[in-house]
Amino acid sequence: MYELIQVAQNTFYINSPSKIGVYRTSAEQVFLIDSGNDKDAGRKIQKILEQQGWRLAGILNTHSNADHIGGNTLLQDRLGCPVFSTPMENAVIENPILEPSFLYGGYPFQKLRNKFLMATPSKAEDIAKANLPAGMEIFPLGGHFWQMIGVKTPDNVYFLADSIFSETILEKYHISFNYDVTAYFKTLDFIETLTGDLFIPSHGEPTKDIRPLVDINRKKTEEILMNLLQICSSPKFFEDILHIIFERYSLNMDYGQYVLVGSTIRSYLSYLCDTGKMEAYVENNFLLWKTREIPSS
Repeated sequence: MYELIQVAQNTFYINSPSKIGVYRTSAEQVFLIDSGNDKDAGRKIQKILEQQGWRLAGILNTHSNADHIGGNTLLQDRLGCPVFSTPMENAVIENPILEPSFLYGGYPFQKLRNKFLMATPSKAEDIAKANLPAGMEIFPLGGHFWQMIGVKTPDNVYFLADSIFSETILEKYHISFNYDVTAYFKTLDFIETLTGDLFIPSHGEPTKDIRPLVDINRKKTEEILMNLLQICSSPKFFEDILHIIFERYSLNMDYGQYVLVGSTIRSYLSYLCDTGKMEAYVENNFLLWKTREIPSS
């Protein structure tokens, strides 16, 4: 773990729980793509940089989930490097309490204010104003979080953040976090059109052909949507829906899973409601969800 792996002339990644991209702009200078999940990750990254004799020019955060920005603070404090991301992600990077607050839907109780859901704050700048290496491209990857982005290095290597997950992760957890399902489907369609030498998801192995993994992620999303339509064939309260989902996929609920899976299921329900496949209505001061029509399989 935390092994530096070279995949192209100037493109590397650090193999960690959430893969960290490294692009070398010169013999002495690199940019990071994300920074790991905590200050310990930051220390390990700094050690790698020192071993290679590299200076850190900046950190490009694909999005503001804690496991992608957790090393920011230590690296910024020790090395004085700038951090860049998109405006909405920057709001969370600078005010990490926003992540568990958003997931929970209110002020998060203490067990949700942990390093897995809330990184330490760092100062962030708009990536649109960053002096990026020539040939590096930034592109939107909507769906997973507010304004998530991907990065293409001049070596024709794509870092795809959390837009897709490995088959192993999907088989184990089934429900990957998703904020905007409509945007997510558009992102999957977009990724299928990309041509590159290598594709690196944050939570998956690098691959030369990303399309099979895109298909696996799309089918899992469609499967969950179909399950929700079946579950809500009769009116259901949200907590009942969530319980059935946990039971159906043999998931173990804890505080973190409650907010992560719960928030995602709410997004799925919103998508089904907005596309006319489900309705939400209030009865006896309860909000109920009811399928309009279950499509034939």
